[in-house]
Amino acid sequence: MLKEFKAFIARGNVVDLAVGVIIGAAFTSIVTSLTKNLINPLIGLFIGKIDLSGLVFSVGSAHFRYGLFINSIINFVIIAFVVFLMVKFINRIMTNAETKKAAPTASEVYLKEIRDLLKEK
Repeated sequence: MLKEFKAFIARGNVVDLAVGVIIGAAFTSIVTSLTKNLINPLIGLFIGKIDLSGLVFSVGSAHFRYGLFINSIINFVIIAFVVFLMVKFINRIMTNAETKKAAPTASEVYLKEIRDLLKEK
């Protein structure tokens, strides 16, 4: 069972996933700081309040903190956009690498022909 667990952990997909989760957590703190320290004050200039997290309305004894919800939406949109850009960039790199890899050079073509001729003899 220990060998199976080691084989499972050593698989590339699990390691990639772990790295993605760790980087995602670190990236979330950066985006939260960006939203809290740069974007919220900018939006607050138009609304008239600097801190969106303070926006609250009350119904009876219940307090609805819709400012915090707005912060969460802004965080999500920023993270989703950056992830979109990263995936687009990685796909472009992978496509370029595959195109370069798919087109054999002239010497590779000649060597393949020579190999095929030698196999026939």
